[in-house]
Amino acid sequence: MKKIVIKVVLALVFTVLVLAIMFGIWWFLPAHTPRIKSGSGRSLAELEFIKIGGTRQCVLIRSEDTSNPILLFLHGGPGMPVMFLAHKFQKPLEKYFTVVQWDRRGAGKTYAKNVPSVESMNVRQLVNDAFDLIDTLRARYHQDKVILVGHSFGTYLGSIMVSERPELFRAFISVGQVTDGQRARKLQEEFIKAKADSLGRSDIISQLNANPDINFENWLFGFGGELKDSKSFLPLLWAGLTSPEYTLRDALKVAKGSSFSSANMKYNVLTGSVYEKIRSYSIPVCFFVGRYDYTTPWPLIARYYDLVTAPRKEIIYFENSAHFPFFEEPEKFCDELIRFAQNLN
Repeated sequence: MKKIVIKVVLALVFTVLVLAIMFGIWWFLPAHTPRIKSGSGRSLAELEFIKIGGTRQCVLIRSEDTSNPILLFLHGGPGMPVMFLAHKFQKPLEKYFTVVQWDRRGAGKTYAKNVPSVESMNVRQLVNDAFDLIDTLRARYHQDKVILVGHSFGTYLGSIMVSERPELFRAFISVGQVTDGQRARKLQEEFIKAKADSLGRSDIISQLNANPDINFENWLFGFGGELKDSKSFLPLLWAGLTSPEYTLRDALKVAKGSSFSSANMKYNVLTGSVYEKIRSYSIPVCFFVGRYDYTTPWPLIARYYDLVTAPRKEIIYFENSAHFPFFEEPEKFCDELIRFAQNLN
């Protein structure tokens, strides 16, 4: 019996040591972006910090041919990066575009390297930063315009940007469009109450009735309104932890950056909502909408789409997605984006 106990203890000690060594390697493993093999002679895979708006911010640029159109992603949050998910979906895009992922001030790798001042966390600063980056990309790759892809809060910035300086953009692709906070919250509450009622969760309905300002996020996740097939943030977190562009330290600071950005963001550009203030676009626009999305409720996006005027507009529904169609249906996301962009004038 004593020998068995000793063997078990030794096995546990060995397992702990192995895990500790693996964790240590993971902790100190440097960030990198895999090389791209291409016959064009103009391929690029670069992870760099460049000066944007007076501060160094992280940009990931990947392309099989840098003469292809620039595709710039604006992530959501306001501090939730897409860069740490890029390895899960964007490879097909790299054949047709020079794909740019950018961790804004207060987000992702940029937050991990440079915690911004609270005063700089405002929509005008973020929009100006974006214009600064676009000018850098245009000069570097000798292109007049970029294709803009916004996700969630990134669509809020994107709608403002293409309204202010449409000459910079070939098209705007909106994924989970932010429209109107009050209208969205009403639909979210109706969605949560309906789900709770169907499950006999009267306790949730009581909490909602007792506290009209309560945060909905846990219930949105729990009922599939953020990720259709998950009740938590864990699939996104795991994807981030396996990103080659992120160190373990970077990944573990994503949530902290997101909280910092959300707590300190000042909305100092629009005096109302996108739904009310921006209904006319002078460039082609395409709305990507998850049928299960109640983070930016899909029925409200559909309503907004009907109000929008543009030289060309489309709405594309993702039948098996909620708020992250590029993560939940990556193949369809890339196919539809490529199709839309290839048909631009």
